[in-house]
Amino acid sequence: VRAVVWDLGGVILRTMDWSRRSAWEDRLGLPRMQLTRLVFESDASRLASIGQASDDEVWASVAAALSLDPPTALQLRHDYFADDRIDARLMDFIRRLRNRVRVGMITNAWPGVRRALETTFAIADAFDPLVISAEVGVAKPDPRIYQMTLERLGLEPAQAVFVDDFETNVAGARWMGMQAIHFTSAPQAMAAVRALLAAPDDAG
Repeated sequence: VRAVVWDLGGVILRTMDWSRRSAWEDRLGLPRMQLTRLVFESDASRLASIGQASDDEVWASVAAALSLDPPTALQLRHDYFADDRIDARLMDFIRRLRNRVRVGMITNAWPGVRRALETTFAIADAFDPLVISAEVGVAKPDPRIYQMTLERLGLEPAQAVFVDDFETNVAGARWMGMQAIHFTSAPQAMAAVRALLAAPDDAG
């Protein structure tokens, strides 16, 4: 193994408190998780994930679907991601991995995510390559996004490990010949990576 490639949302960046989103669902009369489906499963979101719509257009579609006035829509947009946090312990592990292997990222994300990774979260520097679906025009589990990543790494599929919380994306990586780990928790993922690298306990 010469590289470990990470997903972002649901792995490194996770929603640590769902109460704000639940409060919005109560306020809007929505069943649980319906708000998340409106945000991430809309046509606008799918287009944004391949660079064919902007973050603003996604939120405009959410506002239209819920018949929100502009101030309410703006508050929802702010609150929706307000409790998303970088897993600091996992990021520390990832940064230390760079002493042993290449570290990359493949994320299905809207166009605004690179700026957030560079400024708000300040973790973009840890990943080379940093492959964002909105920038390359294809999203996981499309084989092309894994191939692009491998080409940027200059590695064969079997030399890279991919970590993701969606089984379909893990399956896509394995179909390409990569090794893959289905993320269920940070300790589980770190242990699995250590095992594949045969890393001693003090490596992270």
